[in-house]
Formats: sequence, C-alpha cells, structure tokens
Amino acid sequence: MLSRITAAVRRRRRRAVLGGALALATAGGLTLAAVAPAQAASSDVVIAQVYGGGGNSGATLTNDYVQLSNRGGTAVDVSGWSVQYASASGTSWQVTKLTGSIPAGASYLVAEAAGAGGSTPLTDPNVTGSIAMSATSGRVALVTAGTALTCGASCAGTSSVRDFVGYGKVTDAEGSPVPALSNTTAALRGDAADSDDNATDFTVGDPAPAGTGSTPPPTGEPARIHDIQGAAHRSPLTGKAVTEVPGVVTAVGPRGFWFQDPHPDRNPATSEGLYVFTSAKPTVARGDSVSVAGTVSEYRPGNSAANLSTTELTRPTVTVTGHDARLPKPRVLGPGGLRIPRAVRTDAPGDVEKSATFDPRHNALDAYESVEGMLVAVRHATAVGPTNKYGELPVMPAGDPGVRTRNGGVKYTGYDNANTGRLILSSTLAKVPDANTGDRLPGTVSGVLDYQFGNYMLYPTATPTVVSGGLRPGTTRPQRAGELSIATYNVENLAPADPASKYAKLATGIVHNLASPDIVAVEEIQDNDGATNDGVVAADVTWNKLIDAVTAAGGPHYRWRSIDPVNDQDGGQPGGNIRVGFLFRTDRGLSFVDRSPGDATTPEAVTSVHGVPQLTHSPGRVAPADDAWQDSRKPLAGEFSYHGKPLFVIANHFASKGGDDPLMGRYQPPARGSEQQRDQQAVLVHQFVGQIQAIDRSADIVVLGDLNDYEFSDTAHTLTAGRSLVDLPDTLPLPERYTYDYEGNSEVLDHLLISPSLLPRHDYQVVHINSEFANQTSDHDPQIARIRP
Repeated sequence: MLSRITAAVRRRRRRAVLGGALALATAGGLTLAAVAPAQAASSDVVIAQVYGGGGNSGATLTNDYVQLSNRGGTAVDVSGWSVQYASASGTSWQVTKLTGSIPAGASYLVAEAAGAGGSTPLTDPNVTGSIAMSATSGRVALVTAGTALTCGASCAGTSSVRDFVGYGKVTDAEGSPVPALSNTTAALRGDAADSDDNATDFTVGDPAPAGTGSTPPPTGEPARIHDIQGAAHRSPLTGKAVTEVPGVVTAVGPRGFWFQDPHPDRNPATSEGLYVFTSAKPTVARGDSVSVAGTVSEYRPGNSAANLSTTELTRPTVTVTGHDARLPKPRVLGPGGLRIPRAVRTDAPGDVEKSATFDPRHNALDAYESVEGMLVAVRHATAVGPTNKYGELPVMPAGDPGVRTRNGGVKYTGYDNANTGRLILSSTLAKVPDANTGDRLPGTVSGVLDYQFGNYMLYPTATPTVVSGGLRPGTTRPQRAGELSIATYNVENLAPADPASKYAKLATGIVHNLASPDIVAVEEIQDNDGATNDGVVAADVTWNKLIDAVTAAGGPHYRWRSIDPVNDQDGGQPGGNIRVGFLFRTDRGLSFVDRSPGDATTPEAVTSVHGVPQLTHSPGRVAPADDAWQDSRKPLAGEFSYHGKPLFVIANHFASKGGDDPLMGRYQPPARGSEQQRDQQAVLVHQFVGQIQAIDRSADIVVLGDLNDYEFSDTAHTLTAGRSLVDLPDTLPLPERYTYDYEGNSEVLDHLLISPSLLPRHDYQVVHINSEFANQTSDHDPQIARIRP
C-alpha cells in the first residue's frame, strides 16, 4: 500500500469548491497535534475561513483575516466575544474584540494586520484588528469572552472557546489540524455540520472573504469564457475583475457551479467552460442562463505545487437572465471526438504552466486543458481499475490504444507511456457505482471536466450504468509432491484492531486462492496496537490472529518469523511499525533454520561452513544501519531447509513512491525523486545475494516482496545485474504483467526473483484477487512460484 502515498496522505484533499473531506498526515511521520477533547459542535456561529498570508509576497489580499459564519436560524449577538490567535506552539494569545450581531446565514469578517504585499484590500470588514498571523501554521479561537486565553499551548476544548482551528504543524487543534496554508491559500470550512475535527471540516483553497457588509467585486471589463480561459494552462486575466460573462449553468456543486458559453469562438484551444466559486451553496440551477462578474483566479488543487491549476471566478456576482436553456452538447473525448495525444508533453522539460507552447494536437495536458470546465463525454468506456473508497473510477473510452491486460485493464509499460486516455470518474456530483476492472459503461457518460489529485477528472451529472465484465478472483493449483511453493503478499497495514472480516478475507486468499503455500513473505504487518504511537513494537498478536484465521479457513497451521523494528524507524503510519516476515508450514518437509536470531540493529552476514553458505543470524536484517533504509522497512533474510537442502529467502518492502510528481502533473517529465533510495536499497540486497553466491554460485535464493518499483526500473535491473537473479514478473507476457492498479494503470510493484539455479525448475503466477476489485482486501495482488526438486 505504500507504493504511492500512504493511506494518511491519500485520504482525499477536497478543494473548497467541492466541499468534501480533507485529510492530513504524511508518509514520513509528520508530527501532528493530538486530538483535542470533543466539544459540543457549534450549531450556529463557527469559524468559516482563516487566512494568514495577507500582505506577504505573492499574496493578492493586503490583510490577514478570520471569517465567521452563523449557521443557525436566528441572529447571534457577538458583542463581548473575541477572535484570538496564537502561534503554532505559543502560549500567549492575541485578541480582537467583536461587536454587533451576525444575522442567520450571514458572514462576519474580521480583518487583521496588513502587510506591504498584496494589491486588494478587504472589502467592508465588520471589525478590524492588528494581529499578524502566520501564513503557514497557527491557531485561531472564537471565544465567548474578551479576555486573552490563559490555557497556553493547548486550548481546544476550553469552555469559553466556541470554535477552534489549528493549521499546519501545531500543538493544538480540534481533532487533526488543517494542512499548512500559504500566502495564496486559506482554510475554508465545508458545508457539512461542525464535526469538531479541523481536518474533516476544512479544505485548503483560494481566500474568499465576505462579511455582512460586503460589496460586489470591483467593476471590470466585459469578457467571454474563452477570453478568461485563453489558449494556455493559466488565464491571461488572472487577478483581474471581469463583468457580464455570459453562459448556461451546466452543473451545480455544493460551493460553486460550472457554466459554459453556448456561442463558442472558433479557436478549439480555448475552453468554453468555467467554474464559479461561490463559497456557499449556489442559488442557480442547471439550465439557468446567467451573467457573472467576479475576479479571475487560478486554484491549485490540494495546495500542491506539482498539480496543475484550474481557472475559476471568485467573489462572484451572479445574475440569472433566464431558465431552462438548452445545454451545450458535451464534447466527446477519445476516438470519434477530441483525440487525446499519447504524449503528455512533447516540448522542452520543465513547468508546463510556464511553457511558451500550447499544442492540444500533440500534448495530452493541453488537449484536456482546452476543454477544462466544459461538458464532456466518454462513449462505451471500460473500467481500467476498480472504484476506490473515494467513489472514483478510472475508465478508458472504447477504441483508445494501449496494451490491454487479460482482464480489461491497461498496462503501464514505461516512463514515456502514461496511458493519457485514462479519465477518472468522480462522485462529486453524482454517485459513481462500484465497478471492477473490465466492467463496461455502455452508452455515453457525460459531465464536467475538472482536475484534481494529479489527474483530469470527469464529474458525471447522472449516475452511470455499469455492466459486469464477469471478473472473478484468480486461483492457483496446489503444489505437487516434492514441489515447494513460495508466495509474497502485502496485507495493507494489518493490525489487531482490523475487523475479523479482513482477517477472514486474507486467510481465504492464502488458503483457497494461493492453495496454502509453503512459505509466504508478508509485508505490512503492524504491531500489537496498530497505529497507536506509544512505543509498542511487538507484533505477535497480529501474527497469531492471521495464523488463527488461516486455520479457521481450513488451512494448515503456519508458524512465523520476524524481527521487531526500532519504534517509528521503518516508515509507514506513525506508531504502526510495519515490518516484513515469514509464514511457513512444516508439514511438507520444510523447516526454518533458527540460528542466533538477529535484532533490529544487528546486520545479517554470510559465512562458509565446509564450503556451504550459512546465515550468521536466521532470521536477520540486511544492513539495517545503512542510510538507504532510513524511514523504510529493512529486508529480512531467513534460512530454510527443504528435504535437507538449504534455501535462502529475503523478504523486502522497499521505500514508497510518496513525493514523486504525478504522471499528468505540472512538471514534465515527472520527477521521480523516490527512486534514488530504492536504487540504494537494491544495491544492498544485490550485494547480500552476492555474498551467498560467492560461496556457492548454485545456491537456491529467493528475493521477493513489495519493491515499489517497476519491472523496467533501475531498482529491478540492479537486483538482476550479472544474472545473479531472474525477475519473474518480467518473464510474463505484457497482458499478464501487473500486481497493482494505480489510477487505472496496471503495473508491477511486487516482485519475486529467483537465483538462476532455480530457473529451470519453476513455474510462476500472479494471482489477481485484489488490485482489480472494488472493496478489495489489500491493494496488492499476491504472487507465487513453485519450485520442483
């Protein structure tokens, strides 16, 4: 599961305009505020926005601000109340006193300190203070008194605090804090009820201040949507006010709407669709004719520099000029419509948004940008991955080229092949049903085109129809007499608190789909209390629960070997202490050679005993002190004996791809900075294998696990250098070569490598039981090799 971004990071960062949930933590174990004691969630006045970048370099606004909102049904008198601010870990609180009342449904704007930067002052704030807030991290409290708080660095939950927001790396927040803000982004509360969890209640997006006395945006020049979009990734009118922008409303979201000009220009490179950010539920309906005034803005999804920006109008004034207008015909994407080039970009490398070239005929990113915000459609699409837990489904239109897998997916074959025809259907406007890879979506699916999480996304305006492609979980045959079967399985952060159903499904996979292998290298076993960061590292409870589940599923009684890591030194969820280990059965002539078992920090070594290689520690960890394993799982080497013959098995879980640029992102070609660490890890494992082979060139060796890299990567090539090992996934036909599905790309991340001595007497299979299925037990498919005597 750590192949891209850990679960904490991958929890979706929904932009303010969509009003979804926001997540936080990072793969590297970022220190976050502890969860504060829950208060009764406010049903009326809450903090709606927080912005500390005002007046800084690159900011548009000249002032910091805090915006309140009354969500109740009656006015609330806030005279004598205050808005208070403290730094990320400070103990002193600065105070801005409030006056007057906030009508039901209205906003209340508190202007704070101004800076030398910015060009736009706040319009008609309700009250003005002088607090200089941090642009990136800090804490804001709405207090029902006017005196400074005395609770120091931990104030969420204090009785006089009506609402509380922590952003960035802070000591205090309601639940978990909002991610760090910037000079151009604010914390924006969604439409859902106050849950007393900042990370759930707020998103990060463009500042959009408004108070009860706010006035419409400043008068600007009349414009059409194609003038605003321009033939570029960023609007030529960014930061400017525009008026009298005509169009028809094509879709309505919880905090904004899309509209489209029914009279396009003759330039196919300029989009005719645009998003209008209203910050609250829009009052327009689909089919309304509107005239909009507002400020042109570029929104950066997730506040991530690697994402492309999307053009929108903020602080709008919307005039409805008619109803029930005919909607523009959706632009078909793919074969029979707008052709999406195979190349992501063909011009000079670097920042796409700063490129002088904009060529939708040859660049996929430019082709999608040319219809950003418009009604688009895909015809007779096929699911090339499963619906994920966020209601997102990757699809490919009929006729799109690409190496198709046996089950209907599309193979990721190299760094220059992003399979650009993939689109992600999102449940933003209408629910996307659960679907498996290979399921069909007959007819036409239409909606608006947007960009999120490094991908172009289609938001259907009606729930699509899904027809099953008949996908069934794969199985493998049992090992025959004298055969030894070896499997690898990433069980995705398995912890004792996981439901019994997860253990049962994993056990079913091991017993029935994998036919009870003799050895299973297991990745992502968490410690005995899971992701509770309290110093516990032992995992015997987790191992034994899995073994008991296997037995209950009718399998043999497995034994296990592993080594507990040093607390919080192996990456993954903070406190989870994931590790690799072995399950093995002893009823078929196999035994584990226990020899001076190693510990978390003692390196494994190889010695020669009468010309036969032996591990000094069994099990033992490979070079655990080397910098290559920083915040990453250390390989576990174990010596087995099968009918008296030694077998050396090395279980691995290499560093994740977290932090790499997205395939369809702003920077092209994408930077893959995570590869360097995996390359270093591969060198160490390769050298360790070499130590065994230096004593016995024909030694039987298996290296397996989640390597978080492709069969064509430098990581894989390093492990197989000099024909020391053979990477079995690389021996499969392309349509069968995958263990994982990432955003619709079927790819190899899990590997099973064997020494040349085993090659003439093996067979091998990836058993597809997870990666292509919705509601999957793990996000990785297991694989298995059988070795004949």
